[in-house]
Amino acid sequence: MLELVYEEAREKMDKAIAALEKGLLRVRTGRASLSMLDGVKLDYYGTPTPINQAATVAIPESRLITIQPWDASVIKDIEKAILKSDLGLNPSNDGKIIRIAIPPLTEDRRKEMVKLVNKMSEEGKISVRNIRRDANETIKSMKKDGDIAEDLAFKGQDEVQKITDDFVKKVDDICAQKEKEILEF
Repeated sequence: MLELVYEEAREKMDKAIAALEKGLLRVRTGRASLSMLDGVKLDYYGTPTPINQAATVAIPESRLITIQPWDASVIKDIEKAILKSDLGLNPSNDGKIIRIAIPPLTEDRRKEMVKLVNKMSEEGKISVRNIRRDANETIKSMKKDGDIAEDLAFKGQDEVQKITDDFVKKVDDICAQKEKEILEF
């Protein structure tokens, strides 16, 4: 019975970690990444459309993104969408391909990015701790209902704490890696 509580907590914590990783993909590191453009949508015939669904996006160099629209008439729309986004990128086009040079991050911008990563890290930890709280409440209600003995409830809470500690460490490791990427260049 407690195994179900542990398993549910692990699944939810895995989802929290996945959400954190997805959020961290959008943080600029000074290196070109396809995920940088994930949140950017262009007005494609009246429909907000992700850039990668209207064009071929590639990274020929570590600091360059190229976008080749399948329909040349949307080049201006793609440029507008990139300029409107808060990425701070300046696209240039030659009529067929849009090139985005990724400028190196300034020291101040790096520090801002590290602060953002730390904030996201803390949010990830809070999510994990909330899941721990829910699991502990489930265990307490099981004890109260007489489904499990008191000593099993304490062991269960200890196990939930161990699971939580493991996931908090994962959050720290993921964010430390991202900080290293940001400060690397």
